[in-house]
Parts: sequence; structure tokens; C-alpha cells
Amino acid sequence: MGHRVEYFSMNKFIERIALAKLDGSMLKVVNHIEHNDLVIFDDFGLQPLDNNSRLALLQILEDCYQRKSVIVTSQLPVSKWYDYINEPTIADAIMDRLTAGGVHRIELKGESLRRKIQK
Repeated sequence: MGHRVEYFSMNKFIERIALAKLDGSMLKVVNHIEHNDLVIFDDFGLQPLDNNSRLALLQILEDCYQRKSVIVTSQLPVSKWYDYINEPTIADAIMDRLTAGGVHRIELKGESLRRKIQK
């Protein structure tokens, strides 16, 4: 349909940000991500965020806020995201961008589809 989409498992996002910081391409990577119509962060909360990842995530969410779409999937309850981010000021800013205005929150219940397929 012509929409640009960027998908990351959070593990891959954290790795990509770490490598970009090392090779000096951080701004280029973040700008590339921001140019998408939709950014998807999958498995939020599985791997600890380092400071570079927190700051990159905040910058991406800030630039996408009310102009682009972001999807975050997580096994971690939203009530624990603040603690997961683990830096109060940045956590406040990230949570504000993720929860303010125009947000659709869907909580899935029931058995995993992967388990159903294996049966």
C-alpha cells in the first residue's frame, strides 16, 4: 500500500543502536528509522535498555509523536514499563509519548497462538 514500515525486535534494535554508536552512524540510523510511516518495536522489555538505546528510543518516539504510527508489543505489563526503562526522567518522557493522545491499547488474553499451532 506504499507505507514505509520498520520492524525491530527490541533485541535487534538495541544491537543496532550499540553498533551505530560504535561506528559513528547513530544519527543516520535514527533518521532512517524516523522516515518510516510506521515503526514497530516487538518484545519490548525482554532485554535491558542501555542509555544509548533509551535515548535513541526517546528521540524516535519524539519525532514520530502525533505524525507517524508506532506499535509496541510486549509480554511485560504496561505498569512495569517505567521500571524496565530504568531511568526516571527518560522513562517519564518515553511513557508520555507512548500513552498520550490517540493511543490504542490492546491487551490479549488466552493461550499463545504458537502453542495452539504446536498441538
